[in-house]
Amino acid sequence: MLLHQKFIQTAKQQWNTYAFIDTSADRKISYSKALIASLILTRKFEKYETGFLGIMLPTSAGCALAFIAALMSGRTPVMINYSTGAARNAEYAQKRCSFRTIITSRVFIEKINCPIVEGMVFMEDIMSSVTISEKLKAAVISTLPASLICLTVADVEEDDNAVILFTSGSEKDPKAVQLTHRNISSNITSFSSIVDISSQDRMLANLPYFHVFGLTINLWTPLFHGMTIISHANPLDYKKICTIISEQKPTLMVGTPSFLWGYLRKAEPGDFSSLRLTLCGADKCPDQLRQEFMEKHGLVLYEGYGTTETSPVISVNNPGHNRPGSVGPVLPGVKVRIENYDTGEDCAPGETGRIMVKGDLVMKGYYGDLEETSMRIRHGWYDTGDMGYLDKDEFLWHAGRLKRFVKVGGEMVSLVKVENVLERHLPEDVSCCVVEIPDPYKGARIIAVVTQPVNEKLLHRQMAEQLPNIALPKQFIVIEDLPKMGSGKIDFRSVTELVKQRLLQ
Repeated sequence: MLLHQKFIQTAKQQWNTYAFIDTSADRKISYSKALIASLILTRKFEKYETGFLGIMLPTSAGCALAFIAALMSGRTPVMINYSTGAARNAEYAQKRCSFRTIITSRVFIEKINCPIVEGMVFMEDIMSSVTISEKLKAAVISTLPASLICLTVADVEEDDNAVILFTSGSEKDPKAVQLTHRNISSNITSFSSIVDISSQDRMLANLPYFHVFGLTINLWTPLFHGMTIISHANPLDYKKICTIISEQKPTLMVGTPSFLWGYLRKAEPGDFSSLRLTLCGADKCPDQLRQEFMEKHGLVLYEGYGTTETSPVISVNNPGHNRPGSVGPVLPGVKVRIENYDTGEDCAPGETGRIMVKGDLVMKGYYGDLEETSMRIRHGWYDTGDMGYLDKDEFLWHAGRLKRFVKVGGEMVSLVKVENVLERHLPEDVSCCVVEIPDPYKGARIIAVVTQPVNEKLLHRQMAEQLPNIALPKQFIVIEDLPKMGSGKIDFRSVTELVKQRLLQ
């Protein structure tokens, strides 16, 4: 199913239902008006070069409509990360994918202090140029049956690109991931079946659409089902989002641990009473976060797992099948095998190895990088670069990135496991991460980074009860604000550089 054709079908079925409640712009837009607006933008976008079309807009109705219109016009949206270094990321995207035009907003780039990049086109100018005849034409077309409206927009193949997204770049330069219409629509179908969602649900959309978690789950999943999207542009506006949940009554909320901690701490008991399903993804879910969600709001926090390259969801815990600590059962229609790191053979249940994924959710490849694509997709199996295992009941357990396993004194140590143990013994208001610094004698030194000073001797004694000596941090360094990616995930590359600088002082 083509994404934009599915949107047209949904809009015709949910004509008077609100498609968007845009809290940042204080606008409510029905599916009928969303369809008309997207048809207007489609004709405007058709005058730009074919191929790729950059989009750099916050989580909003405007960003959603620009994305839909790009597809309708036959362009492939390239979603640009504006959270850190917006201008640099825009230029990187233009160079990486060889395109010029970027749809953005003058008010928005002024707000984030982003200089104007050559090729930027502003939504304010586009909308002010819309004529009455263009509005009337779009309105007339919107009244046609869905099948006829589809004839007026681009018709492509399901295996054509639907979007270019960039990997986080937390470990090296971002890669341009090609996700097709089939990739995203199949993932939505599988995900929806296992968590049982419908048009009666209302989705809180607070994640950026340049991140696959936000794009698939916060935007296209609700558009597939005809539900209302309650959007807010800034996921760090913790108190405001808690107020929005209390007032607008979404039934679904997904988020990263970093964002969910913020909402938990700012929410009052009863604020989350409308939520029937809350999912945590994009990073490991701390046990303490799960516990406090239950204690304060009576909500089970379900954990899932995915990657940009898999559209994203691979597995997810859900009301019928929940095993806290795991990342849940694998989605229907998705195959997962655990590959032994040394032999390449399949691992036995409970044995940790590389997580390999196969199915319609797996990306087409990295744009312009055949070598990296061939290294990550072998015989149809995508190598996630993550380590984990399947238990005897087919629940998937995530052990961390392969790159977050280090060899110390000839033994493999999981930095994620070290973090998990450390988190259990830290005060509630202290966050942490663990990084590796090369050591000429032992191969690696494990450094713990904390956001406040701690009692190092006490922590060492407590952690020594659960970890071997080689896995214990050799030093604690205080960094009050841990660098984060736009998704809320810790930027390990930046943290490691900061640690190196501190050690040289």
